[in-house]
Amino acid sequence: MTTNTDHNFTELLHAEMPLARNNQIAGVEANPDRVVTIADWRAEYCGSGGVLHGGYLMAMADGTGATLAFINLPSGATTTTIESKTNFFRPVTEGSVTATATLLHKGRSTMVVQTDITNGAGGLVSRTLQTQAVRSPDPSTALPTDPSRTGQTEPTSTAPTTTATATATATQRTTS
Repeated sequence: MTTNTDHNFTELLHAEMPLARNNQIAGVEANPDRVVTIADWRAEYCGSGGVLHGGYLMAMADGTGATLAFINLPSGATTTTIESKTNFFRPVTEGSVTATATLLHKGRSTMVVQTDITNGAGGLVSRTLQTQAVRSPDPSTALPTDPSRTGQTEPTSTAPTTTATATATATQRTTS
């Protein structure tokens, strides 16, 4: 890879988002203003003609953008992608790609993230605009403060955690 990667961010990204590990995506930078990831062109991630597959680029953009959204969530909230649109501008047939996510809108119920993917020469490969839902903690899965007062018992399970939630939690620990 042509960019210095952040070893701790990459380890957390791979541990919490198996798709990033399987796609050999590495972390470069993660903070509330932007998240940057990088990956090398590999034949096994290509469609016809040795061109890096659009689905691979979209998965990279989605994971990078979701990580940025999670870093910006209020405490206890989670996120999930509810809309995503990608434009492709040029093919990638060699080298590496870098995804840079920036926050365009930070609201109470949604966030909008733009992720640009560039090639090794800095040329714009794709631009993804995604909307992330801001999901407040589900009170029905929270442990009551005093079960005898509410008549409730402690739940045996909690709501599922999304990959973006786990990745961004790990990322937040790294950047704090």
